[in-house]
Amino acid sequence: MFDLGWNPLHGVPSYPVERFATLADRIGGILRSRGDVLLVQAEAVVALEAVAVSLARPGLAALNIVTSPYGRWFGQWLRRGGARVEDIVAEPGLPIEIEAVAKALQAGPHIDVIAVGHAESASGILNPLPEIMALARARGIVTVVDAVASVGGHQFDVDHLGIDIAVIGPQKALGGPAGVSALSVSQRAWQLILKEGAQRDSILSLADLKRWVDDGRRGLPGTPAPLEFFALEAALDRIEAEGMENVIARHALAASATRAGLAALGAGAWAPPAKASNLVTAVPVPQALAPAALIAAAARLGVELTEGVGTAPINLVRLNHTGPRAAFQTVLANVAAYGAALRQAGHPSDIAAAAEAISVVYSR
Repeated sequence: MFDLGWNPLHGVPSYPVERFATLADRIGGILRSRGDVLLVQAEAVVALEAVAVSLARPGLAALNIVTSPYGRWFGQWLRRGGARVEDIVAEPGLPIEIEAVAKALQAGPHIDVIAVGHAESASGILNPLPEIMALARARGIVTVVDAVASVGGHQFDVDHLGIDIAVIGPQKALGGPAGVSALSVSQRAWQLILKEGAQRDSILSLADLKRWVDDGRRGLPGTPAPLEFFALEAALDRIEAEGMENVIARHALAASATRAGLAALGAGAWAPPAKASNLVTAVPVPQALAPAALIAAAARLGVELTEGVGTAPINLVRLNHTGPRAAFQTVLANVAAYGAALRQAGHPSDIAAAAEAISVVYSR
């Protein structure tokens, strides 16, 4: 008889201390970074706040690019630490225009730090990261990039782009756990973080985390959650077996097929291809329709669609093709379910043509 008291998670062994360094090196390889890679035992928003807390102090000047709620939070965290922050806010649901960044840098006083999100799963957009990094490099500005929603879905080369701090979470395109995150820190960023007044004795202190590096990466502080690290190892195993370039190509293919399906359906995607994320495709909801009604109709078919976040007054519905979802079956189900939801609301949609368009993209 099956023991109802038995649980496969009972007695999980501790994660081997010597493998933390190996995990960090593997993540450094994915990021193409020769900087220090730190492991944060929390969801990536905690790592983002840790970066802000560790940088912020009176006298620091930051240019903060806001294209999602996370970008807005980052500016608030910097201000809370005494930094002077100028927010550049994009139009709702759209990426930042590089001209706006250049204008702010030219018009304002000296900037120490510039922060930006790469791709935004909240709205399905892609910010012009190479161009922003080029502007920052030319001025010697320390750069912070939220790559949680882009690593694995887009090309991301920390050293080539000159990114000083990159924050990632494995739960999106990498298909890993949500309870652990990582960041890459350059020596130039450390100089800024470790200046007089550095945050210490805090779970959000990167200066404290650096002790792990300085002590030879022999063991993380606190009590590590073994399941999260075993899950991260498994995710990295899958990524390395598939090959990072293939993972990125798979996401690009899913995004392209989704856009083709929506176009055949008669519902165009929100952002143009060059400004769109490969992880999520957002589509504007027809006037007089509520996103919640379309999402509920798709849910009755067993397909999960979601509403755009922080895009008001623009009403967007998001079709998710992230991580394991970046596959033909999911793309087809997403578009067909959205088409069926439109039909139920009285809007014509050619689901057969959409299915054919998706099949053509995947057959190339």
